[in-house]
Amino acid sequence: MIKTGDYVVRKSYNGDILFEVIEIKNKQAILKGVDVRLLADSPINDLIIKEKERNEEEKINFISNIDRSSFFYIPGKILHIDSDTDYMQRCENYYKENKCNYIAKCIKEENVYKEIKELIQEYNPDIVVITGHDAYYKNKNEYKNSNYFIKAVKEVRKIEKERDKLIVVAGACQSNYEELIKAGSTFASSPKRENIHALDPAVIAAYLSLSDKENEINIKELISKTKYKEKGVGGIKTKGTMYTGYPRGKKS
Repeated sequence: MIKTGDYVVRKSYNGDILFEVIEIKNKQAILKGVDVRLLADSPINDLIIKEKERNEEEKINFISNIDRSSFFYIPGKILHIDSDTDYMQRCENYYKENKCNYIAKCIKEENVYKEIKELIQEYNPDIVVITGHDAYYKNKNEYKNSNYFIKAVKEVRKIEKERDKLIVVAGACQSNYEELIKAGSTFASSPKRENIHALDPAVIAAYLSLSDKENEINIKELISKTKYKEKGVGGIKTKGTMYTGYPRGKKS
């Protein structure tokens, strides 16, 4: 018997995505992707219980290749807003492993646009990540949460219009990429309405945080580090956000 908390796949989709059952209503299960930022629903009789499996993403650590003999470095500050506590924890672990300077806030998609201006004014970030869950309903040509992401990005751009001065990474699985870019995102999902991995927004943000402020980002190289590459994430050429200083102090 399928119950809340079970890990399942859908028979009708050939078991392509591992989900967690987060709610059951009238023989319909509400599903959350374990590794992808997707919400879905399914008849209970279409589900098969599976063991929980997570593929460990390749660890990247940009700081490790920096010459620390003479210089010191100040990574760009990341404000990461996520609707999902599980995904947020995974992204936090990723930031910690890569020695990023970050602030994490869990806020539901529909509330981010109401709170984001105050958060930016309080924390003064260099990079803002706005993510959570989304889905594209092709038969209706509608999106689950894209409009909330778009509204939040527009609020950011009321504070700082220049995309290089305040970098925005926005969207989740199957989000409305074109409208997010128009609204002012520097990077967004999803050009081909594909799923994105739970860590993809953090991968983008960490790379930008740990790249030198004077250097233009190799956008193809950056996007190639995400799970589904250019199908899942795209963006606009920009520069890194890390300051380099000289000389190092005794405790640097």
